[in-house]
Amino acid sequence: MTRASHRGNSQPRWLFPFVITVIFFLSVLPLGRLAVTGIASAMQGGARQMLGDPGVWQAAYNTLFTSFFGMIAAVLLGGGFALLLTLFDIRGKTALGFLFMLPTMIPPQVTALSWIGMTGPSSTLLKAIGLAPPLGSPQPLYSIGGIALLYGVQNAPLVYLSLRAGLLALPRDGVEAARLAGASSWQVLRDVILPLSLPGLAAGAAIAFVSCVGNFGIPAILGIPASIYTLPTLIYSKFASFGPGTFGDVSLLSALIAILSIAGLAVEERVLRGRDYRVIGLSGQVAVFRLGSWRRMAELGLWLTIFVILFMPLTALVASSLAPAYGVPLSTSTATLHAYREILFRQAVTRTAFTNSIGLSLGTAFGLLVVTVLTGYFLVRGKSRFTRVISALAEIPYALPGIVLAVAFILLFAAPIPIIGVSIYGTIWIILIAYFSSFFAVSLKPVVSAFRQVDPSLEEAARLAGAGFGRRLRDILVPLVAPAAGASVILVFLIACNELTISALLWSAGTQTLGVAIYNLDDSGSFNLASALSVLVVVMVVAMMIVLELMAKRLPKGVVPWRS
Repeated sequence: MTRASHRGNSQPRWLFPFVITVIFFLSVLPLGRLAVTGIASAMQGGARQMLGDPGVWQAAYNTLFTSFFGMIAAVLLGGGFALLLTLFDIRGKTALGFLFMLPTMIPPQVTALSWIGMTGPSSTLLKAIGLAPPLGSPQPLYSIGGIALLYGVQNAPLVYLSLRAGLLALPRDGVEAARLAGASSWQVLRDVILPLSLPGLAAGAAIAFVSCVGNFGIPAILGIPASIYTLPTLIYSKFASFGPGTFGDVSLLSALIAILSIAGLAVEERVLRGRDYRVIGLSGQVAVFRLGSWRRMAELGLWLTIFVILFMPLTALVASSLAPAYGVPLSTSTATLHAYREILFRQAVTRTAFTNSIGLSLGTAFGLLVVTVLTGYFLVRGKSRFTRVISALAEIPYALPGIVLAVAFILLFAAPIPIIGVSIYGTIWIILIAYFSSFFAVSLKPVVSAFRQVDPSLEEAARLAGAGFGRRLRDILVPLVAPAAGASVILVFLIACNELTISALLWSAGTQTLGVAIYNLDDSGSFNLASALSVLVVVMVVAMMIVLELMAKRLPKGVVPWRS
């Protein structure tokens, strides 16, 4: 046994302090700083002043309204897709599931821009086909209803994933027993499957609600032009008009967002309380119901939905990027690649944004990989009583809205770092550290899944043969978890490269990310440039998703989100 290991334990002595230090700096310290600032502001009367501001109440109402109805739309859309693709004999399930996942992988600001390009009197696409409303007509998406609609489209895949996972875990023998007892397909669906799948549906609804509460990209693009503020955009506007009490105000607003998010999760727990959903029997793919003559109509409805929520908005986005200016009808004579040449070769800001986003994403993905391999090993092989607490603390930053996390890191690094006296506020390093905190759980999950599938006897045999921890890690563990680690890198890169909410508050001159660049281009009136940059981002997203799809067969179950 090596001197670095505990007696009877294969872990080195330094691993536990390492994991604790990582969790402290990425989760406990920033959120603790946010809590301290909020409490101090409340004790100084900031809470009373904030509660007396009608704008705060209006923003809270807008947040609740759009989040609730966005959740309803997500449940209807995502729940319908989950039921049809999981339980019925629909053809092309893999393609439909892959395409249905795209909206949640596409950045929310890109979703908003694509839908703006598809609707309203200035739509390049509608003008090209002669269906544009008369000039002067209002843009219907610049409304509280438009924000809720796009929330639903963006978060429907989250409900789909949650409900589908629940449906795939149902007992096959329970369904077959009901059929043998003479129950019709409708009765089995109504009396057996739907009641047992309620936990998955409730979990998906709660996740969608929390995601809507913290969404910045959609209300920023659709709401700010119409003076409709949600809590995240209100925080952004307060930072834009920075004053002496800004830190206290945004701390309290962040606490309010966190309370709404926690309340959404508490409602889910309340809905499921007192109900016993344990099942007996073999779980797995439930028996597929046959639609018969209705199958073609169901398939047509699914593909039509994909066409409306995905292909039409993206076609409108491409059309807007090819037009010489926003609102100009697209034709063979007006189509131009000027916007792409501008953002790729002439705009220094967009080139900087590409460099920053790709650099930050690669740094986050590979930097976290080193940390999460060690943390995942500790969580799976460790025997510490704190394992569950550490796992929960790792999840908290990702579960919180990005705007809350950004405020926490601003408060933490607004002043120079003690002892060394160096300030990273306003630099790209503060964004990188915030990304580490936010996406730690995303990187950790695939690695933990892979470690759980590794037989401990392999490592134990190597340890008894005298191999140290580093040798076991290099020769046995890393090769076995490599496919999941690769998927982890791609997932983190994909999410980080499209991020806006965190970097919207942390960026400064020279540290713009792609999300910030798209928002700023649209905000300055360069809709065609913003559309062209968005098209390139979508192409990158699709390419990364295809790579993950090709890797899916070599990965542990659950690593690729849209795969069973």
